[in-house]
Amino acid sequence: MNIKLWINGKMVQEDVAPDMNLYNYLRSKGYKSVKCGCDTSNCGLCTVWVEDKAVLSCSTLTVRMDGKKVVTLEGMQEEAEAFGMFLAEEGAEQCGFCSPGLIMNVLRMKRELESPTEEMMRHYLAGNLCRCTGYMGQLRAIKKYLDIKEEA
Repeated sequence: MNIKLWINGKMVQEDVAPDMNLYNYLRSKGYKSVKCGCDTSNCGLCTVWVEDKAVLSCSTLTVRMDGKKVVTLEGMQEEAEAFGMFLAEEGAEQCGFCSPGLIMNVLRMKRELESPTEEMMRHYLAGNLCRCTGYMGQLRAIKKYLDIKEEA
């Protein structure tokens, strides 16, 4: 099926298989920040933005992206690096495999929730699994990132 979509602001038009998921499509195009750790839509590692909404790319068909704007971590470098510094300062990056999905969700959360409580943050990020950190360092980093950004 011939589709046209925008990835990080760049228009792409081509024929794609009707059963190809967005995760595999993005990886084939060189967007290596998009990862998959479960193949069951449970880990959050494959999170991208579609039309400014966080979406699990492993369970999204590429053909459904026709005419849509997709953003990966590569399209959010400056903001991602800023938040990444908070993760590093809190020792929450560990192996880093889950970081791209987590960062995409934190940046989305910042846009969608105003002054979120810890409970709201936990609920928003419930679908992001990390096998290294235990989440406390991540939560500290998120709180510090949101506090500093709100003051600026």
